[in-house]
Amino acid sequence: MTTKLIADSNSKLWVAAIKPPMYSVAIMPIWVGTALAKSETGLINWGVFMAFLTAAIFILAWENLLNDVFDSETGIDKNKHHSLVNLTGNKALILTIGNICLVVAIAQIILICWWQQDLTIFGLIILSCFLGYLYQGPPFRLGYQGLGEFLCFFAFGPVGMSAVYYSQTQTWSIVNLAASVIVGIATTLILFCSHFHQVEDDIAAGKRSPIVRLGTQRGAQILPWFCGSIFGLTLIAVVGGFFPAWTLLSFVGVFPAIQLCRHVLQYHNQPQQVSNCKFIAVSVHFWSCLLLGLGFII
Repeated sequence: MTTKLIADSNSKLWVAAIKPPMYSVAIMPIWVGTALAKSETGLINWGVFMAFLTAAIFILAWENLLNDVFDSETGIDKNKHHSLVNLTGNKALILTIGNICLVVAIAQIILICWWQQDLTIFGLIILSCFLGYLYQGPPFRLGYQGLGEFLCFFAFGPVGMSAVYYSQTQTWSIVNLAASVIVGIATTLILFCSHFHQVEDDIAAGKRSPIVRLGTQRGAQILPWFCGSIFGLTLIAVVGGFFPAWTLLSFVGVFPAIQLCRHVLQYHNQPQQVSNCKFIAVSVHFWSCLLLGLGFII
């Protein structure tokens, strides 16, 4: 019985380390950008879509693995039992796997560029990866200065979605840029929520995350405005004629957003209880982005 409990506990730690639900963060910009391209051109290049989707998943894996490596160097993850470096005890192995993921991702992007005889999206993806590296990578570590949310917004929003849209159309779109702002905010919401439960560890490691700077109570009070901006901007875009009315389907995401705000307001200063709030934020991101893209296709 004891052996089984230990095995179950280890399995949960590995699942927590790999973070499967978080990969919707990689998928949704590809989905929304491609859906918008379909609505404007009537076409989808499925080969490009699948290559880009594969690249996005591997890039996010690279970022997650490197973050574990870099956090192990600052000591901020010493109490994080589901860190891959802590689980394996082999930082070099995690770094190597992360770099292999990046190579696979870049190979997919180069393949798209070769198909299209155009290096534009290669430049955009390299920029997006650089923004991801700036977050935790030495000597920058801008996430430790509270700038991670800004980097996340641009990497997964305007930069990332511009690359996706261009990969399908080889042109640019103001509507896509507007949609990328919404996707970028929804993605940044997840990172913002990930700080509530680790304030003490962040302070000890000298990380000035937004929640360290604001305090958990003020951060919880800002959260409804943060969530509201996702749906407010969508409504403005529909009323202004930029988005089709069907994109209001994304308002299904209001329900997990309400759950998120209530949960964080109640437990903002209780790390154990608030630690799951980032997964509620993932639900907000998933439903709002999934249905935003569906609204463009309809």
